[in-house]
Amino acid sequence: MSPLEIAAVIVSALAVWTTTRRSLWCWPLGLASVALYGVVFLEAKLYSDMALQAVFGAFLLYGWVCWWRGVRDDGQVMVRPLSARDAILGLVAGGVASVALGLAMARWTDASLPYLDATLAGFSLVAQYWTARKHIANWWLWIAVDVVYVAMYMIKDLYLTAGLYAAFIVLAVLGLRSWRAGAEASPAVQPL
Repeated sequence: MSPLEIAAVIVSALAVWTTTRRSLWCWPLGLASVALYGVVFLEAKLYSDMALQAVFGAFLLYGWVCWWRGVRDDGQVMVRPLSARDAILGLVAGGVASVALGLAMARWTDASLPYLDATLAGFSLVAQYWTARKHIANWWLWIAVDVVYVAMYMIKDLYLTAGLYAAFIVLAVLGLRSWRAGAEASPAVQPL
C-alpha cells in the first residue's frame, strides 16, 4: 500500500459518493481519481485497468457535460430509464470489448490476469457510459463489476483498493436507492 494508492482511494471514494448524491462534483473528483489510479495500475501491471483510466477520463468529461445540461432547478441531476434495446447493446459491447482487450493484453503485454482485467474494464466502460447518460441501471452493473474487482485486487495484493471496491458496492446500493427515489419523484421517469 503506497501513499499514491491511499490518495487514489480517498479521491475515488469521494467521487463515487458525490455520484450517489447526483452532484456535479463527482466529475472533477473522478478525473483526479483516474489520474491517480492510472499510475497505481501501471505499477501493478494491470494494463487494462491502466488504459481504462484514460478512457474513463474521456467518459468523465462527457458525463460532466451531459449532467450539466440535465440539472434541475433544485440542483439535482434528472435520471433516465434504460431501454431493453440499449441495455442489450451495452452488454454486447462490453462483451466484445472484453474479448478484444483480453486477447490483446494476453498477446502483447506481460499483463497480470489479462482476461479478467479486460472483462472488468469492458463492462466498467459500459457502466460508466450509463452513468454519464444518467441511467439508473448503471448501479446494477457497477455492483456486479465491483464484486469481481474486489477479488481481483485481493489476488494482486492491492488490499486497500479491494477495500475501496467493497465500499463501492455499498455506495452503488445507496446510489441505486437514491436515484430510484429521485426517479419516483419525477413523473417522467420510471426506475429500473
